[in-house]
Amino acid sequence: MPTSPVKTRIPLTSFGHMITEVKKQLFGIEAPASSELTGWRKYFNSYTLQGRRNSVLATYGVLVLSAAAYMMHRQSKKETSSPPA
Repeated sequence: MPTSPVKTRIPLTSFGHMITEVKKQLFGIEAPASSELTGWRKYFNSYTLQGRRNSVLATYGVLVLSAAAYMMHRQSKKETSSPPA
């Protein structure tokens, strides 16, 4: 099984944990305690599973809204450009 380039053996399937280990070992960055996260950082962060999930859901939501707005705009454009019969 392939392992990560950091000192601890972490399977590549757990990518989030690998990033956390790289941050710890290479940059000396420690995850903040949950009490340190305030405001929007409490809900959208890369340190907790809930924060990562919320970031993914927000990204998907923006993509869906963008696609819906594009489809509605395209549909209204077709209705105005069609000649009356």
